[in-house]
Amino acid sequence: MIDHLLGRAKALEPLGWTGRRAEWIALACFHGGVFTRAQWTDFLGSHHEKVRRAVHRLVAQGVAVEEEPPGGIAGIGRICRIHGRRIYRALGAGDRRRRRITSTEVLMRRLLSLDYVLEHPNLPWLPTEAERVAAFEALGIDREILPQRVYQGAAGNLRRYFPLRLPVALDDERAVFVYVDPGHGTATALRSWGVAHSELWKALWDRGCRIEVVAVSRTLDEASRARTVLANWARAPRPSEIDEETGREIDRIHQAILKGDIRVLHEYGGLQAAMKRSAALTKQARRRAGRGLIHRTDTWRTSRLAGTRLRWW
Repeated sequence: MIDHLLGRAKALEPLGWTGRRAEWIALACFHGGVFTRAQWTDFLGSHHEKVRRAVHRLVAQGVAVEEEPPGGIAGIGRICRIHGRRIYRALGAGDRRRRRITSTEVLMRRLLSLDYVLEHPNLPWLPTEAERVAAFEALGIDREILPQRVYQGAAGNLRRYFPLRLPVALDDERAVFVYVDPGHGTATALRSWGVAHSELWKALWDRGCRIEVVAVSRTLDEASRARTVLANWARAPRPSEIDEETGREIDRIHQAILKGDIRVLHEYGGLQAAMKRSAALTKQARRRAGRGLIHRTDTWRTSRLAGTRLRWW
C-alpha cells in the first residue's frame, strides 16, 4: 500500500474498484488525472490486455475518456483522462480540474509528474493543495510566502497555492520539491520556479529542514541543462555575493583562528564562541544570497515517456 493513499483507495470500493486497481486510480487522480496504458501496466506488473479492459471499464462507467493527445505530441498513444466527479469526490479531491487538456505543456507536466511519483511511490507526498498549505503552516510558515498565483474570473479572484501542481513531499526531516520540464528547450521556466519557491526554501532551512530538489525530464539535454541550474542553487555563496561588512567579519574571525590571535578571539568570548559567530554569519550570508540552502539536488529521466516527440507551435 502506498502510504499517502492509505484509506483513500478504499473509498473507491462503492464504485466497483478494489485492490491495486483502486490504488492506481487514486494515484492517477491525485497526481494529474491523466495517464498512459504503459504507466498503468508498469504499476500493476500485469499483461497490457488486463489494463486495456480496465481502461474500457472506466470509460464505460462514464468517469473517464481515452483520447488522442493535443496537437504537438506524438509517439505516446492515446491518453486516459479521469474526469468523473464522483471519483474525485469519493477521494476527497473534489476541487480537481477535469476539463479537456488542450495544452501540450500541461499534459506533459502532468504525465511526467505522475511518472516520477510512480517511480517513488513511498515518499510522503502531499497530493492536494489544501494538504500542502496545511503542512507548511503547521511548521509555522505563513502561506503568504508559498508559491502562488491569482486567477481572475467572473466570480472574482481565485488564489491558488503551488499552481503548477508539481509533486511535493514532506516529513519531519526533509522536504522534496519536484520540477518537471515539459520540453521547453530552455532553463527559464526552471529558474522562475526556483524564484517562486525561494522564500519557502529559506523558511524551511531556518527551521533545520533538509531540502531536496529534483528535476524530471525526458532527454539528456534537458537533464544536463537542469543539472547545471540546480548545482548553481546548491553551491555556497561566493565572496562577491556576501555583503561587505559580513564578509569582513567572517574573514577577521578566520584569520584570528588561523593565527591564534588571542586578542581578537577574546573579543568574541574565546575560540568556541568565535567559531559559533562565524557559523552564524555564514548561515546568514547563505540565506541572504539564496545559495547553499538546498541539501541535495538530482535529475531523473523517464523511460516510459522517453519516446514522446514534441512540436511546439
